[in-house]
Parts: sequence; structure tokens; C-alpha cells
Amino acid sequence: MDEEAQQIAEIKNKLATVKQNIAAACVRSGRELSSVRLLPVTKTVPAERLRLAYAAGCHEMGENKIQEAREKSETLKDLNIKWAIIGHLQTNKAKYLARFANEFQALDSLKVAAELDKRLQIEGRSMDVYVQVNSSGEASKFGLAPDDVRTFVDQLPNYSSLRIKGLMTLAIFSTDHDRVRECFIKMRNIRDMLRQEAPAGLSFEELSMGMSGDYELAIEEGATIVRVGQAIFGKRPLPDSHYWPGVG
Repeated sequence: MDEEAQQIAEIKNKLATVKQNIAAACVRSGRELSSVRLLPVTKTVPAERLRLAYAAGCHEMGENKIQEAREKSETLKDLNIKWAIIGHLQTNKAKYLARFANEFQALDSLKVAAELDKRLQIEGRSMDVYVQVNSSGEASKFGLAPDDVRTFVDQLPNYSSLRIKGLMTLAIFSTDHDRVRECFIKMRNIRDMLRQEAPAGLSFEELSMGMSGDYELAIEEGATIVRVGQAIFGKRPLPDSHYWPGVG
């Protein structure tokens, strides 16, 4: 087996393990496997390796930084990859996001909503968007405070190019499963409230929560999207705090 084939096989094996764990979490929580989507997180993974990951079955990829995502989308434009931006977005970068991304999972500002909506209209397209909530209450993390979500959501019908699909969060980074689970339960409760009370035309069916260290807990508490990177691609060269403030 040549080196490329070996790397593809290795990614396939890790993907299979993650999918087995997702299936087991679904069984434990009485959920259908089809109700959970796996989003491979590819930040810091070089484009050449992502080509192999695509061959291994990763056709959606989540990136934290818009510049890195742009460069990879250009390099890999011959592949039919769906790109999700899962990190904080500065207003001046919205124009880039509007051009190539399929999904934005970190909306927590009306300024960004307005700019992204404007840029999407210029591009003649719309985009799936998730509202980011700071479920752990850590000052270093982005996302809306849980108590501010309802007021924020009431403004979103003003931005017709944003297809609101649900909520996203980063749970507290802790070995205490009860503390992590609390974040996920809080998110499920907010989602359930919004299903009843959000303005017409907005959907809150989706809950994007859970990463490599806690995605099984997240599924048990209702996650419909899990964002898994290191369990598929191995450890990153820098700690998660470099990519996500507040994550050790």
C-alpha cells in the first residue's frame, strides 16, 4: 500500500470509530442515527491531507478561521466540498464568507448579521446560519448570553438571506462530565423554547454542540451536529485556546 492509500485508510478507520461512537450514543439516548450529522473539523490540517480526507469520505469540512478556509477552498475547488465556518467572524470578513461558504455557525452579532445579509444579496445567494450561545458563561468565549438569545432572535427576520437553522455552542472544557452536560442541557432548553416562540420563518431544529472530547455527551443531550476534528485528524500543533478563546 502506498503512503497516500495508507493515509486514506487511516482517516477512514478513525471516521469509522467516531461513527460507531455516534451510533452508540444514539442507542443510549433512544435516537435515530440519521438525526445526527458529523462535521469534520479541518483547521490546521493541510490542504493536501484534506484531499485524502475527501477520498476517505469527508465531503463537509468545518473551519475556524475565514482566511484558512478561503485558501483551502481555492486550493481544493475541484472537489465538491461543503465549507462550514464555525469560528468568530469579524464584520470586514463577511464578504469572503458570502462568496464560498455553505454554512456559518457562529452568529452572535446583529452587525455581522446585517453585513453578511448584504454581502449574500450582492452574491445572489443565501446561507444556513446558526446562532452561537455562550452556554458556559465564560467571559473569554464568544456567543450570546442565554438570557439574550430570545431578543436577538426576534431581530433576525430582518435579514432575509440568512436561513436560520438552529443554535451552536462550545461547552465548558472540563473533565467534569456533569458540568459539560449542564451546558448541553441549557442549549436544548433554549432550543425547545425557540421552537415555540421564535418568529415565523426561522427554524430552530438544529443543535450544533459537541467536539472530539464530548460529542457523545452532546448527542445524549440532543445534539444534531457534532464538530469533530482531533478524533479524525489527530492532535493539532497548538492548543485549542489558540483557535477558540476560552478553550484550554
